[in-house]
Amino acid sequence: MIPLLAIAAWSGTGKTTLLKKLIPALCACGLRPGLIKHTHHDMDVDEPGKDSYELRKAGAAQTLVASSQRWALMTETPEEPELNLDYLVSRMDASKLDLVLVEGFKHEPVAKIVLFRQHCGHRVDELSIDEHVVAVASDVPLTVNVPVLDINNTGAITAFILRWLER
Repeated sequence: MIPLLAIAAWSGTGKTTLLKKLIPALCACGLRPGLIKHTHHDMDVDEPGKDSYELRKAGAAQTLVASSQRWALMTETPEEPELNLDYLVSRMDASKLDLVLVEGFKHEPVAKIVLFRQHCGHRVDELSIDEHVVAVASDVPLTVNVPVLDINNTGAITAFILRWLER
């Protein structure tokens, strides 16, 4: 089972910004992180006009596009309920990963670091800290029942994740 760690926050708090710093920091420590990003938008990893896009739009239920550098599998799911996180993780190759970082999925019962920024339109008392929250990364000091990390200190957050993984 690959350890999962979600980075959860309100939109605009900096989840992607933090992950763009954390991923290379974790790689520099010898870890192989994977990533699952949740989006509420209709997204497409393909481009209209490309052969793969046109073939997929012709009705293929699954399309796998491959090159010498990477491959991507696209599965059409218009009539299915939203996929759960366990299913998505099961699609990943556990032999190539030490950890899966998850952006979003804040209501899933997985370990998570919750982000808080003072000037993003929410109050501290709106933070949802349940039994799955292992830390809060914030730009202001907080009094909560989990460790508080400096959201601007990638090194400290990386060190926390390494300690968390050792458990």
